[in-house]
Amino acid sequence: MILSLIFFMILFLAGFWLMGISFGLPEWQALAFVAGLSLICIAMAFMMRQGRNGATRRSNNWDGGPSAT
Repeated sequence: MILSLIFFMILFLAGFWLMGISFGLPEWQALAFVAGLSLICIAMAFMMRQGRNGATRRSNNWDGGPSAT
């Protein structure tokens, strides 16, 4: 769990870095920005999914009961 946290924290920070440098690039601005945004989204989605009470689990819906499938 700790190694995955460190790995996805690095991805998260790399995404911010890519988004930051994208404005100074003469070419490939859009590609660098979208890559940075994608890294941030991947890191956030994975970390929300982790853990016993993950925020995106189907069994963890708003009323606390099991979800209807």
